[in-house]
Amino acid sequence: MRIFRALLGMSVAGACALAVLPGVALAAPAAPYTVLTVNLGLHEPTPVSGSAVYDSSNATMDAAASAGDWLRLTAILPDRYVRIDTAAPAGQTWTAGQTYPTVRAGRAAGEALFDMSTAGNGCAYGSGSITVREVARDADTGLMTAFAASYEFRCDRDVEMMTGELRWNSAVDYVAPVADPGRLNFGSVDVAEQRSRTVRVRALGSTPSTFGAAGIAGEHAAKFAVTADTCAGRTLTAGAECTVTVVSKATTPGSFVAALRLPDNSSTGHWTIPVEVSAIRSVVGTYYPMTTPTRIMDTRTGNGTVKGKIGAGRTAFLQVAGRDTLPRNGIGAVVLNVTVIGPTANGFVTVHPAGEALPTASTINFAKGWLGSNNTTVKLGTTGAVSVYNRNGETDVVIDVIGFYAGDESMSFERGMGGQVQWYEPYRVMDTRTRGLIPAGGEFNAWIDFHAYNPKVKGLILNITAVNPQQAGFLTSWSGEVPRPNASTVNYGAGKVVPNLAYVKTMPCPEGSCNGATGAARYRFYTSATTHIVVDLVGVVDDGTEVDGMRFTPMSPTRIVDSRIGQGLPTALGAHEAGKVTAPAAMLTDATQVLAMNVTAVAPTTNTVVTVWPADTGRAKPNASNLNPAPGQVVSNGVLGVLGPQDAFYIDNLSGRTHLVADVTGTFQVYAGTAAGSRRAGKPAVAGSGWSAHSVG
Repeated sequence: MRIFRALLGMSVAGACALAVLPGVALAAPAAPYTVLTVNLGLHEPTPVSGSAVYDSSNATMDAAASAGDWLRLTAILPDRYVRIDTAAPAGQTWTAGQTYPTVRAGRAAGEALFDMSTAGNGCAYGSGSITVREVARDADTGLMTAFAASYEFRCDRDVEMMTGELRWNSAVDYVAPVADPGRLNFGSVDVAEQRSRTVRVRALGSTPSTFGAAGIAGEHAAKFAVTADTCAGRTLTAGAECTVTVVSKATTPGSFVAALRLPDNSSTGHWTIPVEVSAIRSVVGTYYPMTTPTRIMDTRTGNGTVKGKIGAGRTAFLQVAGRDTLPRNGIGAVVLNVTVIGPTANGFVTVHPAGEALPTASTINFAKGWLGSNNTTVKLGTTGAVSVYNRNGETDVVIDVIGFYAGDESMSFERGMGGQVQWYEPYRVMDTRTRGLIPAGGEFNAWIDFHAYNPKVKGLILNITAVNPQQAGFLTSWSGEVPRPNASTVNYGAGKVVPNLAYVKTMPCPEGSCNGATGAARYRFYTSATTHIVVDLVGVVDDGTEVDGMRFTPMSPTRIVDSRIGQGLPTALGAHEAGKVTAPAAMLTDATQVLAMNVTAVAPTTNTVVTVWPADTGRAKPNASNLNPAPGQVVSNGVLGVLGPQDAFYIDNLSGRTHLVADVTGTFQVYAGTAAGSRRAGKPAVAGSGWSAHSVG
């Protein structure tokens, strides 16, 4: 720990701060010069807090000389002072042109005194050197009448010296560039960001400053780079200035300090400006699952809203942030399962950020008397709420929250690092039609084994389909860590084929379970009615560290496809016809890979299957479905719309003819902090999957 000694004398409070650069051109100082320059460099900000030039333009310069070639020079400012004490080695006098080793106290033979201090702040130890440029004495008394020197001073055990010039009644010119700011602090910067800062350099000396090319030095030099330099090769007279721009480019978390070196014609040969950054791995856009799906709205009971159906053209306000175990602040978007129960007319419900205008978009579309659900990701309004709008008739609405995405860095303090999303081409991991129906009231475990990747898996994104249930009911999926929640994942009618996108928190398979796949990602199912269940893997939520993980950026619902009016697709799709949709450039960055969408089939002419997959990759349509609409239905489902290399996706209709609508609620982009650089060849492979259909109850 640094030890400070109390300093007696002037009762001036505060620490020395960077001298402010003049805002107008200056005339060069005239001899004789009384000046003190300080280049703090990488030295700790003790006893002065920053680099500066002190002379009669900004300070009262007080000097006193005494026997032993002792000199005290004090720069007095309104709120502080900076003082230099120096003396020749005991029994000697200064000799111009000679360099002397210096100490603050306890001089040995041949050592000169040099100390720097300010009010209440100094160094317990001090060392360095002083090079005398000029010394003049009174012929009668022998006391000094003029002095000029360059110094190096190390306070306590700092690694690097501070440097500067000392003049008292001297005719010796000096070079004095000064930088603003004197310390380039980038603050907290995401490792995915390259932030730029610019430093102004101004010549304040009696002779012009000539600069070479700026560069970065020090142990952490690779964390920064000079991107612009108007100083290199220039000679600046007093008052003239130039600039150097530096970018922070730390790609790993940590605190890093380096030195911006600006070569010049000063006695030390350079001016040093510390550069520092606290590089963090951002949590913005990472996913945090709820421990279990949680019901936050039910118009049948008044949970979260006014009790009673939502009327035609009416909007219910739903506060999300701060509900149950949800954080009050820092949520950017929430993953919701929205269920409509008993609507009195054909229509749709739109869930959108509270406080924003109703968008041209829908969240869930339904027929009169329908029971069904849809997974959607919704940006929160500024108050942490969403609006739930019903178009026609009256309907009950139930909303379960599954998880949320961080909207700012405050989430890191409350919840730590969230998960990133890894998209997968649809991969079938479960189909009970090969082994028999799942009975009503049955709970059972299912799992997916990724082998070495298992420890990084914190959740799964699945397309779950109930196939031909024997009666109307619902299916719930959750981690199985706690008892079955009061929430639903898929709501189905008897004899229907009903899919829904689901984010499912997982837990590792305990030893001896999951047919020996210890550590595999395990989750649990419940079905209220006897049914077949088909599950396709479409994504994985990792632990926030996996290569090429994606972060989510929410947006207000935006329609990009409506084949009824020729938007995105020119017309309805016929049987075995695939349309190509190019995502609007305005919603993309170079890192965007996936669109979070709500896709709606509008009045197909027959039972059909709608499938979405990336375009321009040469891959065939996957053996999977996103929608399974019946004739005349208007039905929606959440879809991860993976984009191909030309920022497009295919959407295929299997049978008959159907119109299609797609609304985007956000985008997923690769996070530079965990990016592979060049895109890796594939995702960690699924080594196996299974379910324990006989472990019910």
